[in-house]
This record gives sequence, C-alpha cells and structure tokens, in this order.
Amino acid sequence: MAQTIVIKIGTSSLTQPDTGYLALPTLAQLVDTLSRLRQQGHQVVLVSSGAVGVGCMRLGLTERPRTMSMKQAVAAVGQGRLMRVYDDLFTSLQQPIAQVLLTRSDLVQRSRYVNAYRTFRQLLKLGVIPIVNENDTLAVDELKFGDNDTLSALVASLIEADWLFLLTDVDRLYSADPRYDSNAQPIPIVDKIDQLAALNIEVGDRGSTWGTGGMVTKIAAARIATNAGIRTVITEGKSPANIERILRGESIGTVFEPQPQPFNARKRWIANGLVPAGKLYLDQGAVVAIRQSGRSLLAAGITEVEGEFQSQDAVQLCDQVGHEIARGIVNYSSTELQKIRGCRSDDIPTILGYEGAETVVHRDNLVLSQ
Repeated sequence: MAQTIVIKIGTSSLTQPDTGYLALPTLAQLVDTLSRLRQQGHQVVLVSSGAVGVGCMRLGLTERPRTMSMKQAVAAVGQGRLMRVYDDLFTSLQQPIAQVLLTRSDLVQRSRYVNAYRTFRQLLKLGVIPIVNENDTLAVDELKFGDNDTLSALVASLIEADWLFLLTDVDRLYSADPRYDSNAQPIPIVDKIDQLAALNIEVGDRGSTWGTGGMVTKIAAARIATNAGIRTVITEGKSPANIERILRGESIGTVFEPQPQPFNARKRWIANGLVPAGKLYLDQGAVVAIRQSGRSLLAAGITEVEGEFQSQDAVQLCDQVGHEIARGIVNYSSTELQKIRGCRSDDIPTILGYEGAETVVHRDNLVLSQ
C-alpha cells in the first residue's frame, strides 16, 4: 500500500566525522533508497541537514559559527552546494526533486500553512521528492524551528504523513548514550513517550561536532509526530536501506507507536504550527472542565495572565503549578484579559465597555496537551 513517508537525515550522517566533508557513499545509498520508494508508489519527503556543515567546509572554517549572521551566511554558501549534490545523484536515477525552504512563520500563519500544505501535496502528486531545510539565511531567532528534527516532525504533521524516519548516528534509542555508557540497553519500541520518563531514560543532549541535535530533540520530534498519528522511527543514518526493511516489518531501530485519535488539520496547526505568545493560569474548575468535559475556556476560570499578546494569538493554558494542559487561540488581548480574568461572561461588556466573545478560548480552537 502506498504511504507518505518523511525522512530526516542529520549532519552527523551526511558528513565524514574526521574531515566534515560530505559522506558521498551514504548520500548515494540514501538517494537510491528514496528513489526506490518512489518507484514503489510511496510519496517521499526528505528533510536534510548539512547546509551549515557543507558551508563551513567550503569556506575552510574549523568550527561551527556561533553568531546568527555568520551561521546564515555560511548556510547560504552550503545550501547551494548540498542541493547540487542531491540534484546530480537524483538526476542519475531520473528522479525529480524540489527544494523547499521553510521558516516557522510559514506554519504560524494559517493562510501560509494551508498554502504550504497545498504546495507539498502538488509536488507529491507530480512524483517529486521535496528536499526540505530551514531557511537559515532569513530566519530570525523567535521564528526558528531550532533543529531539523522538529522541522521534520512539523512537516510530517503538515502533510499527514504515515511514517517519520529520524536517521542519526546511533542505530536506535538506548537507556543511555551508547557512545559514553557501555551499559546502555536498546529500546526497540515505545508505546507512549511518557514511559521513557518512568524508565528514567537518560537520553543525553550532546549532539555531534557539526550537528545541533541530540536524542532529546529526536524524542521531542517523536512526541509531535506520534501525537499527530504518525509512526516514528529512530534508526542509523549510515544505513539508509534499513528504511525499506523497517517498512517490511523488520525490527530495526526504535519505533514510536502513533497515538490514537490524531487531531484534525486545524487542531494539528494549533498544536504544532503556532508559537505560544503567553500563558493563562486556570483554577481547578476550569482545568477539569477543559480536560475532562471538553469545554471552552471562560474568563471566570482564569487566575493569572502572563505575557503580552493580541486577540487570535496562541497561548498556553496551564494549571496553578504551571503545567501546560492545553493550548489554543485566544479571543482577547492580554490587556483585556487582565481586566476580565475571574469575571463572569455576562459582566464582560460592562467591564470593557463593549461586547466581546463569550469564550476566551473556544473549544474548537483548543488542543489538549498530551
């Protein structure tokens, strides 16, 4: 059965550890595998790191840039070279590709989110493999994805993928970092990500010399994807052919099982696309009404407002100790909410001097946190 598959490969898999140059044998295997998947009828998206690393090599730099402007300049140099290599390899197999550069703002605005969805669907319909990266040259800190693991999960959620493969420099998830702990135990399957905390998993945050990720970001990406109903796999990037074996049912890597009742398209956008601009702290009655009864948030249930935001911005809804219970699109600005928090809906027109929405966050614009 044809499926939609997103593959993310990290810098540590794309480059040689001793020199930082592109690992062409790995790249060739990756291209061969993805082209075969396309020939089998699957729709394939590749999220590729490596632009900054390739740019560093191109410019003779010995360490990763530390400033935003330097990183953006180096990424601009490396991105062209990286795409040239991909284009040469895919062309030899008659497989068309497309470059797609995204910033977080492309997913924050609903109209741009929908447009991005339509563009991806059209490319996939045409048999093209989109190659995605963050637009490092233009992104600003507050609208950056932060890492390509997160980017790949958001892209997978956007296009309603069936699978997300996170290719990295270890063969699967372990109870500790196997590069530093010889007692690390492999974890073949994760039914729910919260069980990792119960097992006291030390996932580490080291990342590689040239990469920005680590197992922490991969688990965070798996949480985003599985909450959207997408089966997620962590496996070794140096062996891209494992993707086909895993699709055939072989037990390779670590599989994160998708969670039931994935969100509809709009709620996936709220949960994953939006960047919260503030927090609303709720009393226990409001927490129960939202979590257990599926109710909207009313002003009466708000005890504290944190941050500055406008109507239609995204906010986090938190209990009294600060745990996020949900997030959603707010109908009032932070200034308005400071005046009406704790008040009955009937009193809002009198307090504000004008009619406002009955709900602060309507249940149709609210997504429970997992």
